[in-house]
Formats: sequence, C-alpha cells, structure tokens
Amino acid sequence: MAHKRPHVGLVLTGGGARAAYQVGVLRAIAAMVPKGTPTPFDVLCGTSAGAINAAALAANAGDFRLGVRRLVNVWKNMRAGHVYRADLPGIAACSARWVASLFLAAIGARKPVSLLDNAPLQSMLAKQLDLAAIRKSIDSGSLRAVAVTASGYTSGESISFFEAGDALEGWRRSRRVGVKTELDVTHLMASSALPFVFPPVRIHREFFGDGSMRQIAPISPALHLGADRVLVVTVAATGQAPSPRVVTERCPSLAQIAGHALNSIFLDALEADLERLERINRTIALLNAAAGGVAHLVLKHVDCLVISPSEPLEQIAMRHVGALPRTVRVFLRSIGAMRRSGSNLASYVLFERPFCRALMQLGFRDAMARRDEILAFLRPGSAQVAGSRPHPAPAANDPQVLHALR
Repeated sequence: MAHKRPHVGLVLTGGGARAAYQVGVLRAIAAMVPKGTPTPFDVLCGTSAGAINAAALAANAGDFRLGVRRLVNVWKNMRAGHVYRADLPGIAACSARWVASLFLAAIGARKPVSLLDNAPLQSMLAKQLDLAAIRKSIDSGSLRAVAVTASGYTSGESISFFEAGDALEGWRRSRRVGVKTELDVTHLMASSALPFVFPPVRIHREFFGDGSMRQIAPISPALHLGADRVLVVTVAATGQAPSPRVVTERCPSLAQIAGHALNSIFLDALEADLERLERINRTIALLNAAAGGVAHLVLKHVDCLVISPSEPLEQIAMRHVGALPRTVRVFLRSIGAMRRSGSNLASYVLFERPFCRALMQLGFRDAMARRDEILAFLRPGSAQVAGSRPHPAPAANDPQVLHALR
C-alpha cells in the first residue's frame, strides 16, 4: 500500500533586511530541484519580511526556480530607498512627526507615526509582485495554501491571513486567528510594519503591525493549513551560547534597547515554539511505545528542520553599515545604531546591496552544507526532490552560483 506523500510547509520568519538570508537558503534549495518543477512546499507561511518572500514564492509556485530567481534579482539589487524614504526631507518629516507626537498626542491620532516612511516599499511590491497569481497556483494544484501573519494593535491577536482552496477554513485559538481572504499588498505591508520603525497599516477596522509581535506559535499556521512536516528558515543564529555578562559603565543607547526589543520580538517566540513541538513529539513517541501504537491521538508527530545563520548577522551588518545613505547614517548615529552595541537595530534596516548579498551568500552556503539533510526532509525515502533523473546540485562554494548572489 502506497503511503500518502506528506505535505511540506515552509515557515519564513521576520527580520527586516535580515530576510535576505532566507533568499540565499531558497537559492540553494532551488539548485537541488530539477528545472521547471513546482515548489517543493505545499504550504508557505511568512511573517514580516518573510511574508513578502513567501508571497513571491506563492505567486510563482508553478516554477520554483523561476520564483527564487526573481527573489534573488530583487534582493541582490536592494537599496534602502526601495524600502523607505532615505532622503533628507523624508527622514526629517518622520523625525519631526515623531517628536511632535511625544508632546502632542493628538498629532498621531489620524496619521500613523513612525521613525521611517516605507511608502517606497508599497510601490515596489505593487510593481514586482503579481499576487493575483497566487489563486492560479492554488487552483492548478502547485500550492495548497499561503499565509502571512500580522499583529492587531487593538485586539492584541496574531492574525494569519491566508489564501487556500475551498477545503481549508479559518481557525481561532487563544490570541491566534486564521482568516481566509484574498491576499494583497496591504497584508504584506501590515505583516512587515516593524514596530516604531514603520507605520501601522489599517485592514478593515483595525490597525496592524509586524506579525512577529504576539506571535506565540510561529509554526502553528503551517500546521493549521495541513503541513505534516515543516522547514523553518530563521534569521537568528540558534543554539549558540548567550553572550557573556560583562561589567559595563555605559548606559545602553536607544538603538541598543530597540535592537534588544526587536530581537525579543523576532527570536524568542520561535525558540519557545520549537521547544514546545519537540516536547509534543517526545510525548507522542512515548505514548506510541507504551501502547504499541496509539490509533486515536489528538496530537500528531511533526518533523521540523531549522536552517539558521552560522554567523551572527549583526556582526555582518557592522561591516556594511557604511553602505547606507548619508542621511540614514546620520539618523542612526544620533540614536547609537552605528556603534557595535546598536548593530542589531542597524541590521533590521540595512536594505543595501553589500549587506543583502553577504547574507544571501551565507544562506546559500549554510543550506548547501546541509544538502543531504534538506533533500531527505523534503522527500522522505527519496534521493532527490522531484523528477526521475539525477540532478546534481552545485557545491557550497560554486563560483558561478556565488557570483549570481553578489
């Protein structure tokens, strides 16, 4: 009796400019699959900048390599001005509005207040993404579902807006809701609205911000949408020892505090969710072993593979922070983000080619170093992802591929 092929989910976490790392990982996976084949992922879930990457893959689900290639072309030519206004009038206007809102609360009542104006991002997404193609991907069977998560500022709930076939319906859990809809640029803008940095986005009756806020179970949307196993690409180095506590006399800068807060938003929930999933899997294994196989368990075993940076991305950011426009550098210097202690914040807004390309190269190398593990995870029991003919993947240091990411 043939076993049903498992539904594989892809979870792309948030992280602003750090999401370029995900594109490098995807470029490596694309090198592992035959040309012209559909995406190896049945369910795509993204948060923050990861939501944008997930939507781009969903729109091109019929040809995975093509979708990844388009993502690579966008990210390797990225400039800060493509994402937020980096000119002096734009920076000055946001700064003035921010300062004014501190003294006059009514100033921000009707117009969202933020450190940066991300109107250019909305224009770029509308130009680069054909989100109407998502429905075609689903109807053709190339994709089961795609979800992007945002956080409601009024309700405090984590809302996963998803597009899927008729068989899948929404869900409601404690502080977690799945809403079936037709995805558009507004959902992507809401999911990627970094708190304080970018303005909140209104969808229907509520304002939303970055989906990583209040997202207590980042893997959950993929499971609700039918994934049996989940590949997670995170933008934080996991499993590393914490930084040693040292004596310091200098108070933390605003940038250091903001970077610490962003790291807590983007990283802590995923680590806790992975630990929860591991405990559930162990519990199921023990129950099965004790009962000789339990037929009616409510919980099910979910295989999970995590790809994370082998180097701290904030250290890479410090090597490339000088690539930012002068106006942005002056602004970041004023809040301490140009110092090493503030590099975390800088890494989230460093949408510049040198940094993005460095992260893409790192992602490619990290994924290629785990090629066999990834292939076995995507298609258990099969030596390759799709097709019947052998398709050798390039080495992790293949000069042609690395050149394409530069």
